[in-house]
Amino acid sequence: MDVAFKQLWQHYQNSCFLLTQYLNPPCAFAIITASNPLGILLSSSQNRLRDKQLQQDIHQSGCAYRAMMGASPDLQHMEKSWAVYLDQASAHQLAHKYQQNAFYYVENGHIHLIPCHSKAEPVTMGEFSQYVRIVEELPEILD
Repeated sequence: MDVAFKQLWQHYQNSCFLLTQYLNPPCAFAIITASNPLGILLSSSQNRLRDKQLQQDIHQSGCAYRAMMGASPDLQHMEKSWAVYLDQASAHQLAHKYQQNAFYYVENGHIHLIPCHSKAEPVTMGEFSQYVRIVEELPEILD
């Protein structure tokens, strides 16, 4: 892994998730974004377009989903994301389609960081609840 990717990989492990209400941890789900493919920062409008395409793909899959926000702990960086109730292999395909370095998979209340486009090893991060922040509404991302 190169230095830039190692830094991103560490940032991914320190993310938090903004939700408007708790999710049901007994059900397995993936957390996927379409923003910033392969770690390349895009404009808010480019990311919104990619997000709409991802939401359309999720909706067409017929599985349950909920909007959320993935964020750095200081909330200086945020990405619109989706909790999608599907199996890990399907989640991997979807995240790969949107050129994501990784996605998160929550199973039995534990969150795992799963690589998509690298040889990094999956990481079990701990209890999902430790990464959740409940908010009144999800913030909008502006340029």
